[in-house]
Amino acid sequence: MTEPTEPCTSSSLARDSTTVIHPRREPFEHGLLPIPRLIFSDPAQTLIPLKKKLLELSSNHRVGSAAISEALQISIEHARLVIDTLASILPSDSEPLVAAKLGEADSVGVDVHDLVLFLYIQSYKRLLPRTHKDSAAVVDVWPSTSAFDGYLSALSPLQLVRSNSRRFMPSQSDEEAHQLSYLQKHLSNILSLLAEPVDGEGEESMVLTMDSFEHLGFLIQFGDKGSEGNSFSQFSPFFANSDPDMPAVPVPAAQVHDWLLQNIAAALEYISERTSSKENGPVSPSDHDVAMTDASSPSVNKVSTSTRGASFIEGISKSSYMKHAPDVKGSTVKVLNCHESAIYILAPLRYATVYGCSDATIVLGAVGKAVRVEHCERVHVIVAAKHICIANCRECVFFLGVNQQPLIVGDNHKLQVAPYNTFYSQLEEHMDEVGIVPTVNRWDEPLALGMVDPHDSLSHPAGVSDVQAESAMRVDPDQFTYFVIPNWFGGESTGATKGNPFTLPDAYMASQNKNQKSLEEIRQLLREAPLEESRKRELSSALHVYFRDWLYGNYQFLPFRPNVPETFVSFIFYKAIDLCQTMQWHS
Repeated sequence: MTEPTEPCTSSSLARDSTTVIHPRREPFEHGLLPIPRLIFSDPAQTLIPLKKKLLELSSNHRVGSAAISEALQISIEHARLVIDTLASILPSDSEPLVAAKLGEADSVGVDVHDLVLFLYIQSYKRLLPRTHKDSAAVVDVWPSTSAFDGYLSALSPLQLVRSNSRRFMPSQSDEEAHQLSYLQKHLSNILSLLAEPVDGEGEESMVLTMDSFEHLGFLIQFGDKGSEGNSFSQFSPFFANSDPDMPAVPVPAAQVHDWLLQNIAAALEYISERTSSKENGPVSPSDHDVAMTDASSPSVNKVSTSTRGASFIEGISKSSYMKHAPDVKGSTVKVLNCHESAIYILAPLRYATVYGCSDATIVLGAVGKAVRVEHCERVHVIVAAKHICIANCRECVFFLGVNQQPLIVGDNHKLQVAPYNTFYSQLEEHMDEVGIVPTVNRWDEPLALGMVDPHDSLSHPAGVSDVQAESAMRVDPDQFTYFVIPNWFGGESTGATKGNPFTLPDAYMASQNKNQKSLEEIRQLLREAPLEESRKRELSSALHVYFRDWLYGNYQFLPFRPNVPETFVSFIFYKAIDLCQTMQWHS
């Protein structure tokens, strides 16, 4: 048993970066499912008896999809989605569910304590966007001919101010404070789901063992970097330095409650002070600290790294951006409000978010946990990942190498999915590092949930969350071509990947072979054409002109500005001929 500790004051906690409490963002950003039966109006009263039922159905406090389906009265498909989602947001890689091989998660099962915490936060609703101070400065990037009706277009989060800042959107500090306030309000109920009774009755009899306390690490972390291999309980005064050979003495739940409330209050005070100190300085849309430079992207509004291990790419417009693994700090990337650009993040990641982008091509390397693409229009996303969630998007195309069903939630229109269509030299190495299996690709099995996401803070004309959402269509095989990632920026080290690691379906492979054969025939005809040198020059010039016109007409998907030199267009043209149409700029 550890020695009792003196209570920490708010000011001392707030200024010690190793003990400042933070909400874990992953459950709130990637763990909310719009399944009505998972969202309870009174989660505390509902989940306590539900926990008891789950424990009765469990083996070693773990349950699989059959028990979850029976207890929650949901389909087996949705129960498996719950397990896969939980596996993607649990904090410890040593947790059996996280460490389970592909296809074994159901047999491993979910810890009941983690499951009830997951179910509790399904009632969380996101922070409302802030009203912009100068409405006259706001430009709506949605076209007037949008597939959506005027109501949703008017509320689109893709509204930008001309300066490319997004001060009207909640900052990272805003979101963290909102999540902390949610935990502060519901802390007593959350602890009641983990506490166990001892002799006697009443709240004073409820205690938390070290094992049950450890589950709080699903929602909370200490310091900027989390536990980093240490157990969550080692950051508490109750179980720190406990003798591993002697079970730690359980702690009264009320004592844990008071200690956590002190920490949350200190963290909220710290956020408030930090926000106040920035009000007189330059605007930092997402409250990031360390700038990342990119010489190839002069129009980048904000590319930065937060102290909590996430890289943010913001406000890129009409240009290109490329980063390889050594350039990416942390294991999370967020691409926010980028337009008419090509963005390449060729690195192994745990989480990725693409939010508020339009008319862009975004290539993400290998994402081992989860990808979320939200409020985007006319964006092409190419990604190898375990799991992807698409929310409130329109006219977007997703080229996927995914081990789990793509999840489609919210109000989406005219989405398309296609098999993965690119590679770079380190791709297979990165996939192996984060645990993506190239032999399994469920790109063509999208799962559409409710049309309206109840966790979305924006208002919607539809008033229910269980209306069937619009799913995604498959890209016609005749319209499918490979995408070649340019190597003009340099900086990538050598790797073993020489082609697409995901096997193409037969129809798409046949289409590619047909295109390749046709192009080879054209090249042969051009080579053998009995033309004089002057005629050859005329033919070359004509092809150049037509290609240049097409190139400029599709500038929004090019990885460079449209006002490039004529010699560079010539280079692109001859490079395209030489690659026999394996290069594709999406149109």
